[in-house]
Amino acid sequence: MKKSALLNSNISEVVSRMGHTDALAIGDCGLPIPDETKRIDIALIKNIPTFIDTLRVVLMELQIEGVEIAKETMEVSPNLYEEIKKAIGDVKITVITHEELKQKLKDCKAVIRTGEQTPYANIILKSGVVF
Repeated sequence: MKKSALLNSNISEVVSRMGHTDALAIGDCGLPIPDETKRIDIALIKNIPTFIDTLRVVLMELQIEGVEIAKETMEVSPNLYEEIKKAIGDVKITVITHEELKQKLKDCKAVIRTGEQTPYANIILKSGVVF
């Protein structure tokens, strides 16, 4: 049995295949995911699992060097933005528009769809290296 924290095999597989600067997105249940991008749907019901809980677990497995967040997240959901900043620590944040974020999903290895129903609860994680 797997010893580390992340039990979801689909997320674990994507993380294990990621290289430096590859991207992985986590989104709310309304985020439109392009057909060509792998969808990992973990949504159960409203807000289960939450975006921030999912982000915290993924960060236990994935080394990141930067994130991309929509400016709308900061403006419409400032409390969530503060939680994101706490979760990622001293990692570079690049602010883009929500439309740009949706376009960049095509370049992500996968998008994890949560049950979150907070507006603009979306993020793109840029993989770093552990050395």
